[in-house]
Amino acid sequence: MTTQVEILQFLHYNPSSSRVEIAEALTNAPNERTLKRIIAECVQKGDIVVEGKGKATRYSLSAQAHLMMPLDIDTYFVNDVDERLVQESFNFQLICEILPNVTLFTAEEKARLDAAHKNFMANMSTLSDVEYRKEMERLGVDLSWKSSQIEGNTYSLLETERLLKEKETAQGKTKDEAVMLLNHKDALDFILDCPDYLKEVSVRRIEDIHSILTKELGVGSGLRKRRVGITGTNYRPLDNEFQIREALEDTCRLINAKEDVFEKAMLALVLLSYIQPFTDGNKRTARISSNAILMAWGYCPISFRTVDSIDYKKAMLMFYEQNNIAAFKQIFIEQYEFAVKNYF
Repeated sequence: MTTQVEILQFLHYNPSSSRVEIAEALTNAPNERTLKRIIAECVQKGDIVVEGKGKATRYSLSAQAHLMMPLDIDTYFVNDVDERLVQESFNFQLICEILPNVTLFTAEEKARLDAAHKNFMANMSTLSDVEYRKEMERLGVDLSWKSSQIEGNTYSLLETERLLKEKETAQGKTKDEAVMLLNHKDALDFILDCPDYLKEVSVRRIEDIHSILTKELGVGSGLRKRRVGITGTNYRPLDNEFQIREALEDTCRLINAKEDVFEKAMLALVLLSYIQPFTDGNKRTARISSNAILMAWGYCPISFRTVDSIDYKKAMLMFYEQNNIAAFKQIFIEQYEFAVKNYF
């Protein structure tokens, strides 16, 4: 870990710190002159903000650095849920003030995504409609399986394929598990038949996708009207129906205002999960909506097939508790590259 990253990580958990306090926290603190230079570089880059003057000078992370800087996720989860210092309530500034003014992906990350997209477009130019549908069917099986597995579904990949292709349920599994998987297929078929459906994102269209994903599962339709808790975290989503709708409307405006398609898809993925607008099925809706955005703009959808379910949940919890997107970005980038390489 570089000294610069270590400084940023310290300030993430210790805002308004002095230079002396920063130096004392570093593993191998540089001399005072070097430390001043490193901090000044961080200030110039917009990662650190300065408060006060002279001996009263204090340093804190900028909103962008708080959102984007890499945090050691394994170290973070060494502490149990009640021992972690988290932002327990919904951050109202995040959607309307912070995210509209940041670029989610670094130049290097954007180059990786653009290179993968370029390969996707080259591959697509050689595929017939029938071949494209066949690849989408294969990706759809993987996505239905992994998206459901993240939610605790116990169907194996082979059992999922048999269910979706032959309508054959697996022994020892519940009806709801089969319905969850079949609903994923229906949602993906819907997006394939209406590829432009989420080119312009709206609350109603997100509700439509949620409705398909949760049909026959005993989940109430529409936005939730009561409080929900999230297992494994002390973060509490909004519990006011009007605030939930407002947050969702703000999210739609934010996504629609972004020019970069990868940012649109990434924001849908994390913010629909963060808001938790429905009583259940929020992360499933986020994954399908994110893919619907990618497909609407002619980009490769993501199956998430190779992501570890625990890693996915940890990255999501990091966003809930710290409003930090770094771990989830890496999942998104790696899974986009995987999808292009393995399906099309």
